[in-house]
Amino acid sequence: MKYTVLGAGAMGLRYGVLLQEAGFDVDFVEIWEPQIEKIREQNGVFVSRDHVGKHLVPINIYTPEEYAGEPDVWIVFTKQMQLADALKRTAHCFKDYQYVVSPMNGMGHIDKLNQYFDQSKVIGATAMIGTVLNGPGDVDFIGAKGAGSMHMANETEKPDETTHEIVEDFQKANLNPVLTTNLMGTLMAKVIFNSVVNTLCTMFQIQMGEFIQSPAAEKLSKQLINEAFDVCERAGITLLNTREEEWETVQYVSSVSNPLHFPSMYQDMSKGRNTEVDYINGYIYELGLKYHYEATTHDFLRNLVHLAEFSRDFDVEALEKSVLAVEMAK
Repeated sequence: MKYTVLGAGAMGLRYGVLLQEAGFDVDFVEIWEPQIEKIREQNGVFVSRDHVGKHLVPINIYTPEEYAGEPDVWIVFTKQMQLADALKRTAHCFKDYQYVVSPMNGMGHIDKLNQYFDQSKVIGATAMIGTVLNGPGDVDFIGAKGAGSMHMANETEKPDETTHEIVEDFQKANLNPVLTTNLMGTLMAKVIFNSVVNTLCTMFQIQMGEFIQSPAAEKLSKQLINEAFDVCERAGITLLNTREEEWETVQYVSSVSNPLHFPSMYQDMSKGRNTEVDYINGYIYELGLKYHYEATTHDFLRNLVHLAEFSRDFDVEALEKSVLAVEMAK
């Protein structure tokens, strides 16, 4: 099948490049101009693995407006807050026969995809795969070849022949897919994972392997996991893991699979971009409110991240000059 990746950031590039290397026809559509310009300038994207083996991989990349391809499957990897605009700009390419797979972080994307794709063609997914965009046209795959995994679930929870073909293609690309028939349980398991690792690593600017070594890691993780499970139980969502298994996943991925990884939320924070915390910890808190439960730790962390975003934007030198000017005027 032919694939088109909408959102050629770190994860979009990883999926697309791996599928391309497995022999599939892949296009990339991107909304960030510096990424498009750099990839075109150097005739491809530079790919490393764990900071070594940097090499150029030729790819086809387009803006939404200029793209005219007709893929069988879209793979959507934009940020949650960019999705509505990206879909609107690309809508002229969407066809009734096309499927869409979206392993995005956070929650909120399924409803937006439903505005353009029939539910029978929507596949929700999660990716436990670490990837870093060093800069425009330069991506680093974290973990050994074949490392990482993903879960997929049809929105209808009824896999069809095309779904199984997509799963087979992803397996050939070493993405290690697992197909489930539990959409919300599948998606929320990753949201809960991210609500622990992404948020805490971002707040303290540490890699996952550093986080898990802390004596406080287990207590903090279990507090967040327990709150999230309380919310899901009230919402009638059956998760893929138990509470203890979710903690074990945090341990394993942080210490074995991706110890050198800075989560995507940290990458956004460090590069001056807004984070997806409202779609992760914020989503858990807001879902809990619908069922008369307050996941207060998640709300506290969400607001801490927003405070960090706010304080990051202060120009200390300008502030000092302003204070000095006020003092001199007295």
